Amino acid sequence: MTLADWLTYTLWAIFGFMMLDFMIALFGSFWAGSFDTTFLGYLKDIMFYVIPLNFLLSMVAIDPTGWIVIVVYFIGGLSIILKYVIDIVRRFQKMAS
Repeated sequence: MTLADWLTYTLWAIFGFMMLDFMIALFGSFWAGSFDTTFLGYLKDIMFYVIPLNFLLSMVAIDPTGWIVIVVYFIGGLSIILKYVIDIVRRFQKMAS
């Protein structure tokens, strides 16, 4: 397990939770009969959350300490994962009520 593996797994987890949130929203709207497409919200999330993380990865080479940018990357990745977990819980609470 190298650092590059952990960086890759963090990005996979972000996309996994993003896909899970999308599938829950899609099935919920399908069963409710509204079928609201929310693609633009997920494109915005990729633009505002994932691309800045990739930008941080490109800045690792110019980091004089070698660990500050990586720590910021992991903090950002974990906060995005937490955002999607909270969104998923809210969707389940909304579907239950």
